[in-house]
Amino acid sequence: MGALERLDPPPWAHKMRITFCQSVLAVAIVVNLLILYYISRLQQRVLHRHRDHPQPRSPQQHGNQLRSGVTVLIREFEDFENYVPNVVRGFIKQRPWLPVVVVADRLPYPPLVLPAAPNVQLMVLKPAPDKPAQVFRPEAYVKTEYVVLVPDGVKVDPTSQLEQMLEEFQVSQGKAEMVAVPVQSLSPLQCLNLRVNLREWTAEYTAVPPPGKLCTALKGDAVLLLRTRDLFNLSLPLAKPLLTSLFIQTSLRGWAVRVLDLSFSALHQPLLTSSHNQWKADNLARSQRAQLFRDFGIKRLVLEDGKEQWFGCSKETARCFGTIHDDTPEYLYQGRWTPPCCLRALRETAKYVINILETSGVRYWLEGGTLLGAARYQDIIPWDYDVDLGIYLEDVPNCELLRSAESGSIVDEKGFVWEKAVEGDFYRVQYSEHNHLHVDLWPFYPKNGLMTKDTWMDHRQDVEFPEHFLKPLVPVPFAGFLALAPNNYRSFLELKFGEGVIENPEYPNPAMKSMESVN
Repeated sequence: MGALERLDPPPWAHKMRITFCQSVLAVAIVVNLLILYYISRLQQRVLHRHRDHPQPRSPQQHGNQLRSGVTVLIREFEDFENYVPNVVRGFIKQRPWLPVVVVADRLPYPPLVLPAAPNVQLMVLKPAPDKPAQVFRPEAYVKTEYVVLVPDGVKVDPTSQLEQMLEEFQVSQGKAEMVAVPVQSLSPLQCLNLRVNLREWTAEYTAVPPPGKLCTALKGDAVLLLRTRDLFNLSLPLAKPLLTSLFIQTSLRGWAVRVLDLSFSALHQPLLTSSHNQWKADNLARSQRAQLFRDFGIKRLVLEDGKEQWFGCSKETARCFGTIHDDTPEYLYQGRWTPPCCLRALRETAKYVINILETSGVRYWLEGGTLLGAARYQDIIPWDYDVDLGIYLEDVPNCELLRSAESGSIVDEKGFVWEKAVEGDFYRVQYSEHNHLHVDLWPFYPKNGLMTKDTWMDHRQDVEFPEHFLKPLVPVPFAGFLALAPNNYRSFLELKFGEGVIENPEYPNPAMKSMESVN
């Protein structure tokens, strides 16, 4: 037993073993608690960071993950004077959870003092080199199925306008892709129809009778609701002026807007409280409008009252297209025809030159494609880029301007430029020193019963022809006036271009660009 007693541990040894295990366990518990504490702190910091600086989703995340609801989007306002913070506060006062996105071209200055709420975001379109791409994409900030475009200065009354708009939108399915509510202001909302013809570079507004609540464009102040995916499927969804830009794009898609029997009131009338700020805003609006039409390729605007506005070339600017290659101007490759400002300048130049020739005793006639345009359209061919006239070489001395052009180009009293063409023995009259749209004058002379000339171009229609086509010359309607043309001009044209040319339009060089490929 003595040996066994020596093998048994003393009583204090048992106590020491238990204390050591408890110590190890306690340390492990403390370490785990510390780890959990720091993980919790880290998660809280990340959460606060996202709340203070909300991160937009990438466009790839945007598609099918939109939740139900409406986002208020405020786009048009002036940096130097606006009511945007008040508008935002008005919305979130009524609905604290409502997402609001304010979109600016660049960081506003003076700064916008927006409510500090996680659902209110300021989004800047101007990119910065140190930020990811989605930060500058507005579609990444809108996470709801619908978006409502709100102009500056809208007062949110304690009513349910947004809910009513959404209900009316659902009712309008199949008839309208947008619903609008007017803002009570000095400029009442007009319901218009808009037709945009990109091929002819033209947008035309027409008025809708007052009972018509379904239209394709609006003029005035309005709150507009549409599907988020529809808005951001437009090529330039937030270009300024916003409604002008929006309706140009939606009218091309055949969309309609329904005007509701509701209204929003305005916080202040007028929005701009000084004449200087109003002047700045008006200048900026004109500049934005002109830039928008340049971006969209609209050079002629017809307003609802029939007045026209032009955004293309003039006597003080270069023409709308550059050097012609292979008889095919660049606009044909864009699916467009001659810009209307260019056609207007060509008509003006042709009428002016013909008047000079007639008063000077120079016999002339419509030539080539210009005569073809008169026979087919009583006008310049819609895709042509110059005007061609034939003249009798022996009559050139009768015209002082043509005589003077022999020794160098001259600018006449109306600003037209007369010169001898560098390409050969013919004359050219340009619209102005800046704008080189032109009329070419081709001197012909009779030889053995045929009309011939000294300079020939590599064109199928540039051929000799019997002089009897010019005896006599006959008047035909052309570009809004009467001009002289060969008698029996159908035979004349078929000699030059081939049988059936009047009835079968084609571009100048079908090998490069054919009308069949367009149709």
